Amino acid sequence: MKLGFGLYRHQLNAEHYDFAKQCGATHLVVHLCDYFNKENSTEKEQQDSNQPVGGTGGWGVAKGDADPIWTLEGLTKLKAEVESHGLKIWAIENFDPAMWSDILLDGPKKEQQMQGLQDIIRNVGNVGIPVFGYNFSLAGVCSRQVGPVARGNANSVYMREVDETPIPNGMVWNMQLPTDNKGVAPTGDQDFIPHDVLWQRLQWFLKNLVPVAEEAGVRLAAHPDDPPMPIVRKSPRLVYQPDMYHKLLDMQPSHSNSLEFCLGTIAEMTEGNVYEAVDTFSKREAISYIHFRNVRGKVPNYDETFIDDGDIDMVKVLEILKANNYDGILIPDHTPLMTCDAPWHAGMAFAMGFMKAAFAQVMGKE
Repeated sequence: MKLGFGLYRHQLNAEHYDFAKQCGATHLVVHLCDYFNKENSTEKEQQDSNQPVGGTGGWGVAKGDADPIWTLEGLTKLKAEVESHGLKIWAIENFDPAMWSDILLDGPKKEQQMQGLQDIIRNVGNVGIPVFGYNFSLAGVCSRQVGPVARGNANSVYMREVDETPIPNGMVWNMQLPTDNKGVAPTGDQDFIPHDVLWQRLQWFLKNLVPVAEEAGVRLAAHPDDPPMPIVRKSPRLVYQPDMYHKLLDMQPSHSNSLEFCLGTIAEMTEGNVYEAVDTFSKREAISYIHFRNVRGKVPNYDETFIDDGDIDMVKVLEILKANNYDGILIPDHTPLMTCDAPWHAGMAFAMGFMKAAFAQVMGKE
């Protein structure tokens, strides 16, 4: 097992690479999509590095393949930059929504967009990045709020009810899609589709992308739905109970069809057992990397907690992973914001310190 760290697009810089290294990380999971359009924001705005919670109006406008960071040259440059700070990139997390919107929506450009995704996976393999995480979802992250719900009144994410606001046309995964060449944005809301239709779209996605990932030496890794509800924003979800991961894996059996395993999301699910899920999928060698996050409660009523303060015994999880010879990485995911001048940094440092000590405790056992 390896200790990793996740960085958003606006954090891909020397300051944050050094911070991850100082916390004990050896590997990174990087987001190349600039969800909040922070890349060109002010230094003060950059300090607000907390996770997104979703919203009805969207986070910003997706760039798609117009962003040069997705090219072979862009990825090569990023990899060299990260490695110059003594770190390695383990995974890229999430496509830009504009790159695969018609794949998710079964639109007229899905074949063209699939060719674009195939080229990206080939580029990722060519530069030697082993994993690409994704979340096959129309609504993305939503139905969550932020407030003083963690220990010591620390601000953290929580959920109390399901967002039933329909998704407007022209939006996927909480981001607005680029308008047409006339600058005209679509009107109205997305039509509801049943769960089996979304599963069919996922099957087409896997059928066309997994073989390319195999050739490129890349593992595609699927994140469960967050929050794990059957329907949010009048849109179906795919993986909202642990056993649904089996369906996804069995659709296209391959080492390159794997899981981005989010402990917190699994624990929020109303069925199953988080320890059984860790055991089952790590024995299946299906987990590419893990979001090491703790929570208290189940959907639609849960709080995200400090890593040592939720329903999950995190050391027990590490013991299961060790017993099953898991050799991937674990990263802290969402953390409560601590009361200080650098709330995100302090919260992440606390999580990393816990993880590093727990690693030493578990890996030191015979």
